[in-house]
Amino acid sequence: MTKVAFICVHNSCRSQIAEALGKHFAANVFECYSAGTEMKPQINQDAVRLMKQLYGIDMELTQRSKLLAEIPPVDIVITMGCNVACPYLPCKRREDWGLDDPTGKSDEEFIAVIKQIDGKIKNLVSELE
Repeated sequence: MTKVAFICVHNSCRSQIAEALGKHFAANVFECYSAGTEMKPQINQDAVRLMKQLYGIDMELTQRSKLLAEIPPVDIVITMGCNVACPYLPCKRREDWGLDDPTGKSDEEFIAVIKQIDGKIKNLVSELE
């Protein structure tokens, strides 16, 4: 099965949302992981709250902030759009989703980013099926 990594600097918000939605919508199509170059002590609490509210997904039950070294080799690397140079991670395909970081912003802005990730995950599923 194809392995997909969602990468962001702190692995606390967008990449965690992408991992959760990937597991939710694509478990039969690809395995997904998230990681960062740095870690936060917990997943962004607004992301946790809104993912529970919108999808019934409790990210804190199955996910935690991880460093790149903690994930297995992957086929596809997707960066979230951190506007920083991401470290090299060997893969067959790499893309950047260019998502704004909703940390500290309104629920409306947060939900807009979650919906963008939702659509991109579903597009990736269609491509890989």
